[in-house]
Amino acid sequence: MLSYRHAFHAGNHADVLKHYVLSLVLAYMNQKPKPYWAIDTHAGAGMYALKSEFAQKNAEFENGIARLFAAKNLPDSLNDFIKLIKRFNENNTLNFYPGSPKIAESFLRQDDKLRLFELHPSDCKLLIENFSHKVRQTKIEMQDGFAGISACLPPPTKRAVVLIDPPYELKDDYSRVVDCIKNSLKRFETGTYLVWYPLLQRPEPAEMVHELIALNTDFLQLEIMVQAPSLDGYGMHGSGMLIVNPPYTLPKIFAETMPVLTQLLALDETADFLIKHKIT
Repeated sequence: MLSYRHAFHAGNHADVLKHYVLSLVLAYMNQKPKPYWAIDTHAGAGMYALKSEFAQKNAEFENGIARLFAAKNLPDSLNDFIKLIKRFNENNTLNFYPGSPKIAESFLRQDDKLRLFELHPSDCKLLIENFSHKVRQTKIEMQDGFAGISACLPPPTKRAVVLIDPPYELKDDYSRVVDCIKNSLKRFETGTYLVWYPLLQRPEPAEMVHELIALNTDFLQLEIMVQAPSLDGYGMHGSGMLIVNPPYTLPKIFAETMPVLTQLLALDETADFLIKHKIT
């Protein structure tokens, strides 16, 4: 259960989609002065050295963030995302990649709060070290975020963004995501919930998304397929984000940027994307 380490995958195409979406949602939250909480159920270590042994093993970042880092003439929101990544890298050289906690921290204002959950002892230790300067605004707990989130909802501010991105190493992670969203909506129905999921040649991801959409909330679904599914049936050929209660401004932005993002991250000629939403 504790074998997953995100450092092996830091900065890959899935991270790019996940963190780009997260950055847009947080930027939208910052348009209003009222404070909010950012909650991350599977926070990881918070920061990743791309020259480390972990990241270099498969060098997945080379087909992810490195492609955007080198791109020119990006649409404004993608360019803003790359500017954010460049804050963590000196001399315009890509050496570090921020995880979702550091992405969220970049948007925090004085009265906003960050709540982070990470079950892996080694990653939780690194996460605490990476946030030692943010004791007042940030609370970190070494526990299962699926269980821990209930204590955070509803937040005192009545505004929150929740990121749920388990590794899906266990099949029941898919059903646990659905249960987590159902329970969270009962506690805090106006929260914005971001669910990341892999695109695999197995039914669970699509079944999970179908169940989430069936909750009949406003939603926005995004998917990027970076390559054709493998002949052996294994591996991830893309990833998706399902946003419950999304900002109404996002569909227009993604209509412009998803074609660009897909072209940049494509690994073969079958690369494609999906945008689907219901926002009332």
